[in-house]
Amino acid sequence: MIKIEYLTAASVLAFDLSDLGNEVRRCAEAGVDWIHFDVMDGRFVEQITYGAPVLKWVRKATQLPIDAHLMVEDPTKQIEFFAQAGADIIDIHIESECDTAACLKRIRELGKRSALAIKPNTPVEEAFRYLPLCDMLLVMTVEPGYGGQGFMADMLPKVTAAREYADKNGLKKLDIQVDGGINTETAASAKKAGANVLVAGTGLIKAPDMRAANSALKGTL
Repeated sequence: MIKIEYLTAASVLAFDLSDLGNEVRRCAEAGVDWIHFDVMDGRFVEQITYGAPVLKWVRKATQLPIDAHLMVEDPTKQIEFFAQAGADIIDIHIESECDTAACLKRIRELGKRSALAIKPNTPVEEAFRYLPLCDMLLVMTVEPGYGGQGFMADMLPKVTAAREYADKNGLKKLDIQVDGGINTETAASAKKAGANVLVAGTGLIKAPDMRAANSALKGTL
């Protein structure tokens, strides 16, 4: 049996941005695997967060992989900005107004890992034809745009369907990430469904003991 490596990604949405460098270092010390950098443009989603210049400062503060989740109306030009700023993984939404295949190819051309994200109302089957161009599929388990929302358990069949499709079509190395409402209980359900990358904000950053919380999410306690 192949041993699955579960990875955790700390969401910058939950960081104290006045102490950004220290927050990133705390994540590394706690054994968090990635930094998840949510980018919101006020158009694709209602909120506005931060852009490539802020990611550049995060890059200076850590050697951890940075996963840039572009919740933007058109990621076509943004891809290059975030690649130059130091993102290691760049996620675009299938619902964005762009040539999805071209954007995924461009991410790889820039030497970055490519990811495709889907919102809760999007059938996972719409992503299948793009998976050969992806290193990761991100299944949103909340509506994108706000942190601290409750986990949508009815998204888990999407995770299972995507994992089954990947395994049957020679894409066994595809990472499947879940983002939204992840805690110890929901992480266990997501892993059982087939996810191997867990994005957590409050559950990690606000935990009394981040290392213990991180280990609990991975199921290694």
